Amino acid sequence: MKKNGFLISTIVVFSFFLSFVSYAIAAEKTGFVDMREIMLKSDAGKKASEEFSKLYEKDKTMIQEKEAELKKLKDELEKQRTVLTEAAMKEKETDYQKRFRDYQRMVKDVNEELQMRDQELSKKLIPEILRLIHSIGEKEKYTLIIDVSTIPLAYFSKEHDLTKKVIEEFNKTYKPKN
Repeated sequence: MKKNGFLISTIVVFSFFLSFVSYAIAAEKTGFVDMREIMLKSDAGKKASEEFSKLYEKDKTMIQEKEAELKKLKDELEKQRTVLTEAAMKEKETDYQKRFRDYQRMVKDVNEELQMRDQELSKKLIPEILRLIHSIGEKEKYTLIIDVSTIPLAYFSKEHDLTKKVIEEFNKTYKPKN
């Protein structure tokens, strides 16, 4: 008999605990944002992207000019291979190798500069976006807001997607610091 009483009281306590936990979980409010989309679709993000594109195009043109110059030099080298003396050929090949190394160094430097510029632009925008997300989270009593661009989620309710709201607020409030 005591065994049954203990079992019944354990079941009652466990049921009470489960109902409390499910109530606590139901009270949780989770929102979602896509930082990548915010960076691409906000006015400040579009402006930053345009600046970055201009830099990229300028550097791309410079790289293409160097590539064309190297190709022309290589073609000349191949045409003259049978006519030139061994010493002259070796000198031209050395010159070509030097120019090719300079080209590779230039490409590496351009890529590093573009990466650095991209990071600088992100460093300006991301803290402001995060501040805004934090503010929305507090105002609307969210327990958690997850960035779906960094964490792969199998599913999330579009009803709790705050991305558009963040973009709208960011467009209204963000003032670039010069």
